[in-house]
Amino acid sequence: MTHQRNLIYIEMRIKMKNQLFVAMLCSMVLLTCQPQKSGKEQAEESDVIHKLNSNLTNAIIQDGFTPPVASRIYAYCNIAAYESMVQGSSNYVSLSGQLKEFTAVPKVDTYLSYDFRIVMIVAFSKVAKEMVYRDYIIDNIQVKLLDEYKSYGSDQEKIENSIILGHFISQRIVAWAERDGYKESRNAPIYTPQGKTGSWVPTPPTYMDAIEPYWGTLRTFITDSASQFRPLPPDEFSTDSGSAFYKSAVEVYAVVKNLDSVRLKIARHWDCNPQVSVSTGHLMYKKRQLTPGGHWMGITRLATRYNNLSLAATVAAYARVSIAMAEGFISAWDEKFRSHLIRPETYINQYIDADWKPILETPMFPEHTSAHSVISASAATVLTALFGENFEYVDSVNVPFGLPPRNFGSFHEAAAEAAVSRLYGGIHYKPAIDYGVVQGNSIGEFILSNLVTRVH
Repeated sequence: MTHQRNLIYIEMRIKMKNQLFVAMLCSMVLLTCQPQKSGKEQAEESDVIHKLNSNLTNAIIQDGFTPPVASRIYAYCNIAAYESMVQGSSNYVSLSGQLKEFTAVPKVDTYLSYDFRIVMIVAFSKVAKEMVYRDYIIDNIQVKLLDEYKSYGSDQEKIENSIILGHFISQRIVAWAERDGYKESRNAPIYTPQGKTGSWVPTPPTYMDAIEPYWGTLRTFITDSASQFRPLPPDEFSTDSGSAFYKSAVEVYAVVKNLDSVRLKIARHWDCNPQVSVSTGHLMYKKRQLTPGGHWMGITRLATRYNNLSLAATVAAYARVSIAMAEGFISAWDEKFRSHLIRPETYINQYIDADWKPILETPMFPEHTSAHSVISASAATVLTALFGENFEYVDSVNVPFGLPPRNFGSFHEAAAEAAVSRLYGGIHYKPAIDYGVVQGNSIGEFILSNLVTRVH
């Protein structure tokens, strides 16, 4: 049955409204009499969105997507999940009219039966499959979850209605995503370094071209523009030993030269380079790991599970955090390709010590501001509003990648550590870190003030 025929089928069923009215009333009475779910039951019900995001992260890692591209994927997939959940909830409102150019998904008619978990699984998966290469990873979890929910005894009509609705929502999200400028940026001219003294040039060991030079031109999700929270500019480039710029470079140089084991662990914990270059003799290969966005999506999973949030509240948390990070990457890239600033590794090798190397591999794009600082601050601001100022947790997200867990007393403490890790790793000057934190906090606060999910 084609999608058009499916929609016609739904329209035919709408005509049965009067016949189903009594049944609907009975269902409503039964619903209001249902006992309140326990925290454990809520956590188990929420596991579906955790599984969807975990498998999406796996696909992103396997595909080797860059941090900004990964943030876009997380955002659209979790918006699809959120809009699916809204269809079956009276406590949450659609993001239509709030997110740029996003028009409402028509509300379903209550006299048709749906399982909104199935709707969400289908919508999330269909959007994800449009955005990753290894779509079999998404297919595998979709089939597994759908089989699981079908085994609960849902009638065939409800399952069919839910799958149709999930397809419909995913089509709306994909069509909206296709208008954000991403496709156009795939065909934009190759970025050419400016060639000016003090401007960015490709860095060791790969000397690759700059990543996503046009990312700052993408449509923002909710902020007025990519430059709405434009940070302070970097210090004026100088090789004078008394200049602020030279002193910032010397600070990076000295920190790395004198790095202790505690700071080394911090740098490694927050590395989040999705494709680390590893050299063995004449052979070089890429080691895959989390992006910065993937790390904070994992932290979101930990926090929502710890609090035993309902499925609706968990989906809303993922949506808000993913939007905050997507906005952060657009804002950071807008500044990076405005200032075109030289990386510490290049400057130090040219003007201080030709043999010096950073702890972490220098990312393949201009220096100012630190995108990790921006998105960590924006994510932490949103999570703090959801879970409180002093939310203690153990960050075990990197354990599958061979790194030990770390304890934090708050999300902002974690974000501050993520930010300063870029200094310990030798890949950012201190101003890029400090200004990036301010930039990210501003984005997070704007989202908290302007993105409504709960019914007041």
